Amino acid sequence: MANANDLRKGMCIRYNSNPAIVLEIMHRTPGNLRAFVQVIIRYIGTGKSADIRFGSTDKVEQVEVERKKLDFSYKDHGGYQFMDPETFETITFDESFVGGAKDYLSENQRVEVLYVEGKAANIELPSTVFLTVTESADGVKGDSANNVQKPAVLETGKTVTVPLFIKEGEKVKISTENGEYLGRA
Repeated sequence: MANANDLRKGMCIRYNSNPAIVLEIMHRTPGNLRAFVQVIIRYIGTGKSADIRFGSTDKVEQVEVERKKLDFSYKDHGGYQFMDPETFETITFDESFVGGAKDYLSENQRVEVLYVEGKAANIELPSTVFLTVTESADGVKGDSANNVQKPAVLETGKTVTVPLFIKEGEKVKISTENGEYLGRA
């Protein structure tokens, strides 16, 4: 058990008997009232967020967390295959566990998998990924008004809007947080 004052971003705690990750933390000391800790958490099982207030001396149960770096290998009928680069062991995750991360997974891409109490709980992607454009219409000459965009399909099947000068076969930098085009690779 730790004091609420000892909480840090990225820690895993148990709240309402469910494991959750601390996303944000703010220490508050309002006027002549007692200090408290305002915490935003995301439940690992459901993915829902909650805003919680702890007294500064409240006890919070910490949960044992392990982070493993895995390389994405391929997708088949059995699910998504990942390999542990240290032991070369193959680990399979089903599509429901991978969720929205599937739009950003390319072969040999390294991801971080969060294990809570020995069970895989979440896949954490890097903030940006480099993906190849597989389908994109050609820009028309003279169609270059201010910042004209066109849709492009990436190697994972995700569709993003890119500038007119991007062609099929080019690698582009994509944000995994909002799915937006950031530039050429």
